[in-house]
Amino acid sequence: MPRRPTLALIRSAIGPAIALFIIVYFAGSAIFGANGLMSLAGYRQKHDQHQAALAALVARRDQLAHRVQLLDPAHVDPDLADELVRKQTGQVRPDEVIVPTN
Repeated sequence: MPRRPTLALIRSAIGPAIALFIIVYFAGSAIFGANGLMSLAGYRQKHDQHQAALAALVARRDQLAHRVQLLDPAHVDPDLADELVRKQTGQVRPDEVIVPTN
């Protein structure tokens, strides 16, 4: 079996070596990159935080929608109207207890 010269052996190994380097690079990026598998836990934590913030905002929106419904000009809630007028005009007596709705 004839021996191949060293230079020919190196030349024939360059192509597979470059292909292997590219495969390792992309596999490393898929695992350790900014959007890789290792950052998945951080995304889940941010998702949970955003879900909690969303739930708080939805609850606040529902409170405001209820208050708007009570202030509808067609049929205003008398208790809320009385509370708002007395609060705005300063007609609260010292012996009264005011229960805030917010």
